[in-house]
Amino acid sequence: MKHLFLTTLALLVLGSLAPSTIRAEAPWTDLFNGKDLTGWVQRGGKANYKVENEEIVGSSVPNTPNSFLCTENEYDNFVLELEFKVDPALNSGVQIRSQYFESPMEFDYEGKKIKVGANRVHGYQVEIDPSPRSFSGGIYDEGRRGWLFDLKNNEPARKAFKSGEWNKYRIECNGDSIKTFINDVPAADLKDSLTPKGFIALQVHGVGKKEEPLEVRWRKVRLAPIVAGEPLPK
Repeated sequence: MKHLFLTTLALLVLGSLAPSTIRAEAPWTDLFNGKDLTGWVQRGGKANYKVENEEIVGSSVPNTPNSFLCTENEYDNFVLELEFKVDPALNSGVQIRSQYFESPMEFDYEGKKIKVGANRVHGYQVEIDPSPRSFSGGIYDEGRRGWLFDLKNNEPARKAFKSGEWNKYRIECNGDSIKTFINDVPAADLKDSLTPKGFIALQVHGVGKKEEPLEVRWRKVRLAPIVAGEPLPK
């Protein structure tokens, strides 16, 4: 009887410890609820953003600069996954660790001064590029330094982009490391420490005077934090 009691007690103790000692699946959070743009704010240009069929739809408008639909929250170390489909004539991108200030700012980086104008979204952008060069998945520093990691030497990544179809991004930001994958093919692998934290944003690039609206769509936008010492979320 005593043995049975001790065994039962041990099982109860183990059961009470299980939730805190056994790691569950990666804590993915949906950044887009599929219904409306709650949790997002538009900055920069005046492109149109709406929700349709559980997708965020960005449409270009003439005579406005680059537009960005930005998360209200900021993130530092994370894995971001999403799917996108872009008009073959429209440039776009996904901002990560990006920032926006109402006053002009100046950064010191490797002995150089970097100036950013007031009300300018700036920071790392994972390019969406349906043009013939096909740099989708490359990393561009919007509003600051330009290209940080293009894909001219990564033919498999350039070929991975599917024009006129849904494509998938996986973006891993961990300390000074930023890695991107397009349709599960490794694209960019960058080491850069200028901005460790910021918001995520969906870009509709300016189209000059072009009147016909061009669309880019995003869906299944989700994020999981990277925890030091633990495997990357899958």
